[in-house]
Amino acid sequence: MMESTHILLVEDEPFLAKVIKDSLEQRSYQVSLVGDGRNAFRLFGQELFSLCIVDVMLPQLDGFTLVKQIRTLNSQVPVLFLTARVADKDVIEGYSSGGNDYLKKPFSLDELFLRVNELLRRNINPVPAAETTLPIGQYQFVPHTQMLLFPNQKNIRLSHRETQLLQLLYGHRNQVLARKQVLLMLWGDDTIYNARTMDVFITKLRKHLRADRSVEIVNLRGVGYKLIC
Repeated sequence: MMESTHILLVEDEPFLAKVIKDSLEQRSYQVSLVGDGRNAFRLFGQELFSLCIVDVMLPQLDGFTLVKQIRTLNSQVPVLFLTARVADKDVIEGYSSGGNDYLKKPFSLDELFLRVNELLRRNINPVPAAETTLPIGQYQFVPHTQMLLFPNQKNIRLSHRETQLLQLLYGHRNQVLARKQVLLMLWGDDTIYNARTMDVFITKLRKHLRADRSVEIVNLRGVGYKLIC
């Protein structure tokens, strides 16, 4: 099982990240290491992972928010949180955001391996992210193939950026998604130029979704967007 097991490790402490990565690779796991939440979410949308190990205190996008976004793409991939935050409310938030287990720092590598093995054992037959389909009204959104499907109509192939943007909107569906958050996650900054570019992509998505009148992307001026579905 290990040879085909791909683990996403999201940890911004260089020394700890290297120790964990090297130790897992010595046990024949394939490990992709990312140091911030935003790039971790991008990578998760591009590759298939058997397990995610996520630090809570991350730059760009904290671990709790990252896992909430991951859950919009895949509801079954096991997630193990690593954190020095030990308050009960933090543990509760970790599980509420979609985590499966919670390992408090400092920890031994032996304990980490036990948790990893147990999570993988429970999830021997996971549903691949490529098969994840998200309902948006009458549409079926397939992020991994970048397709938007509608009954009795030609399928729409989305661009990579359209797919990323729709994933974020879906993850906050029926809630307000702040403009600045989207700009920082997808474009890296919130300059006026990038803001105008994002507005263009929002317009494109509205056109793609216009066949179902129950679906709407609402613009809350100066605040953000809300996907209603």
